[in-house]
Amino acid sequence: MKDVTFNGLTFELYITHDEINKQIQRLAGEIKHNCEVSGDDAPLFICVLTGAFVFAADLFRACDIHNAEIAFIRFKSYEGTSSTGVVNDIMGLAEDVTGRSVFIIEDIVDTGITAYQLRETLAKKNPKSVKMVTLLFKPDSLKVGPKPEFVGFEIPPRFILGYGLDLDGLARQLPDIYVLKPTQEEQ
Repeated sequence: MKDVTFNGLTFELYITHDEINKQIQRLAGEIKHNCEVSGDDAPLFICVLTGAFVFAADLFRACDIHNAEIAFIRFKSYEGTSSTGVVNDIMGLAEDVTGRSVFIIEDIVDTGITAYQLRETLAKKNPKSVKMVTLLFKPDSLKVGPKPEFVGFEIPPRFILGYGLDLDGLARQLPDIYVLKPTQEEQ
């Protein structure tokens, strides 16, 4: 598929599913190595719903760590094509993170507000470590917190969708990632 349209906006192919899979394999190897070096064979992966669910499932399987667990938490900070700048805690974490290596799995780190808030919240629960894993990172948009420890792709500050990322709930099912096509005035 070259272009897709959702809510009257046209998006063009940006990152193929094959490219995504290559980065997932690389990230899984780095995470597995990190767990081996730290002596942790029972890390906790925390998937930030809803956008990261596709990435988290693929990454969790690729890591293939026997005693690893996965949990889910939901935050929301987007409306339409832009971040609201306000993070709303929708669904909390039930698992105990005390003394565990925690890997937060995000679809995208944009402003860093959600990632920072989540790191701060988890740090109060006495984990062994908290590290951020993101498929996509927009370094030019980062306002708060450190760069994620594990990054699939660094991208410019443009709106994207597909592979779990959405526009008002639409397009999560696309296997590839698409970027908003510039209008004729923007070209």
